[in-house]
Amino acid sequence: MTLTFTFDPAVTPAVRDGILDLWLDVTNAGGAVGFVPPVTRDDIRPALIRQLTQVADGTARLLVGRDAEGRVLATGFLAFNAHRLMRHWVMAYTVMVHPGHQGKGYGRDLMAALADAARGLEGIEAIRLGCRGGLGLEHFYASCGYKEVGRVPGAIRVAPGDDRDDITMYLPLH
Repeated sequence: MTLTFTFDPAVTPAVRDGILDLWLDVTNAGGAVGFVPPVTRDDIRPALIRQLTQVADGTARLLVGRDAEGRVLATGFLAFNAHRLMRHWVMAYTVMVHPGHQGKGYGRDLMAALADAARGLEGIEAIRLGCRGGLGLEHFYASCGYKEVGRVPGAIRVAPGDDRDDITMYLPLH
């Protein structure tokens, strides 16, 4: 099975609900996408609405990966930088692959599709992304061509006594 990636898909109720269910499954499987398990759809829905509002107002773009049946199994958002001196790069966030489909190369496919999408954006020269330490995510992103360019020790508190590093990764596109 392969995933078909669509940049700037129509955000239909099926796409919206697919992203919500993906985010729920990823978080509850221990994924580092802004929440700590356990969560419900109601916990995630406000964050998704904020992100889809950014897509609607043009400050962010959406990439969705679907299987042959149309199920949303991967996503990534690219946010434009509003600071006039930093408009030459975008920030990737809420980068997810369904936990039941990890280890099949979909994460690499997603990262390649995000880079291709960013290359198609006028004036964009790089992608930055942040990841939570303690899970080895920085090694995965490094294997996709990203370089670690910053680390703030203990900046992410997932629970009392469980602080993780906030790691910044960077991918030049040219």
